[in-house]
Amino acid sequence: MIKIENLTKSYPSKIGPQYIFKNLNFSFPTDKNVAILGRNGAGKSTLFRLLAKSEYPDRGRVLTNRSMSWPVALQTGIHPQMTGRENARFIGRINNVRSLASYENSVQEFAELNKKFDLPVKTYSSGMRAKLVFACCMNIDFDVYLIDEATSVGDPLFRRKAKETLREKAKNAGVIMVSHELDQIREYCSSAVLIDKGKLTYFEDLEEGIAIYTGDKNSGKGKK
Repeated sequence: MIKIENLTKSYPSKIGPQYIFKNLNFSFPTDKNVAILGRNGAGKSTLFRLLAKSEYPDRGRVLTNRSMSWPVALQTGIHPQMTGRENARFIGRINNVRSLASYENSVQEFAELNKKFDLPVKTYSSGMRAKLVFACCMNIDFDVYLIDEATSVGDPLFRRKAKETLREKAKNAGVIMVSHELDQIREYCSSAVLIDKGKLTYFEDLEEGIAIYTGDKNSGKGKK
C-alpha cells in the first residue's frame, strides 16, 4: 500500500500560492495496476513526482514499504556530463544492484547504445537519452513502476520491446501509469485514480474510471 497523509502541495505565483493538493489523505493499492487520470493541470505529474519522492510536499507525507521506480519519462537521475555507463553504475549503486558489471551490460544491450554507451549523455539525442533511462529502470526489479508515456520513446522496434518488457514486469510488480493514450492505459492497467479539483477518487473498475474521466454520466461513482 502507498499511503498519502495530510499532504499539501503548492507552487508560488505572482498572485500567491497555487495549491495542487490541500490536506490530502489517500491510499493507493499496490496489488492492482493503476492509471492516473485527470485533465491537463489537474496535478498528475505533481502526484507522480510526490510518489517517487523526486519532489516534496509543503506539509504531510507519502508512506510506503514498497520500492518504487522513478518516473521514467522525467529522466530523473541522469547526469549529462557523465557517460551512459557511469550513469548506469550510479543508478545501480543507489538502488543496491548486486552485480554492477552485469547491470551495466544489460542496460547497454537493452538501450541499444553500443559504443555510445561510453560517451557523455550530453552528446545523446533525446531519443537515446530516453532509451537509457528506460533501460536503467527496467533492469531493476522494483515493487512498483511509475510509468509516464515511457513506452512511446525510440523507433518502432524499440517501442515494441519496451511494451513487451513492461508487460512482463507488470505480471509480478505494480504499475502506476499516466498516459494520454487510453489504449495504452487499457493495455497495462485494471483500475484508475481520477484527480479532480485536488481530490483523488479510486475506481476498482478501470472502464468506470475512464467513463467518468471522459464525461459519461451514466457511470457510477468511485470510492474516495
